[in-house]
Amino acid sequence: MEFVQDGADLFSGLCVNSCLPMLNRVDPYRTQILTSVDMPQFISEVDATCDLVKGQRERDILEKIRELAERCVEAASLELHLQGD
Repeated sequence: MEFVQDGADLFSGLCVNSCLPMLNRVDPYRTQILTSVDMPQFISEVDATCDLVKGQRERDILEKIRELAERCVEAASLELHLQGD
């Protein structure tokens, strides 16, 4: 199992403030499970968000999450779990 540690809740903050449909549906208090079918849209929205953010910490988190999402594309049996508090 691989994960991205986001102790500062940067990703959830980006999602809450996002106008992109999939990221905006991420609930920082609930777990959301995405499958390989969800990955094209998810990756597209992560890329779009990465293009907009100015902070390097936010970019780093988005890039790490994108790497996990890419693995889900490559192996249909994998899931991406967005863990809420």
